[in-house]
Amino acid sequence: QVQLVESGGGLVQAGGSLRLSCVASGSIFSINVMRWYRQAAGKQRELVAYINTAGATNYADSVKDRFTISSDRAKNTVYLEMNSLKPEDTAVYYCNAFLRTINSGAYYQDYWGQGTQVTVSS
Repeated sequence: QVQLVESGGGLVQAGGSLRLSCVASGSIFSINVMRWYRQAAGKQRELVAYINTAGATNYADSVKDRFTISSDRAKNTVYLEMNSLKPEDTAVYYCNAFLRTINSGAYYQDYWGQGTQVTVSS
């Protein structure tokens, strides 16, 4: 019914950059907020950044001033520009959207992408 598909992950050297994209598709009525999470091996999933319908953004302290989240609401797409990457940024990055579907009435719920691997070598 709703799909989130991430792309843009890969292998990069420390100090390099990557841009992740996530496209939400399906029977979407409205999206309230879109987020990027990451999960490193053996660690809990953590929130990296989010952007809401007003364009307000927030970032984890560990990525402030290095990562930038943006969105194209017309395309139901969210981006994560990652600069000055560090080995500790290595993780699977997941896209998340809190949205209403055409059939869900006023009910919002979370949807997740399948994740994209980001590996930063030292």
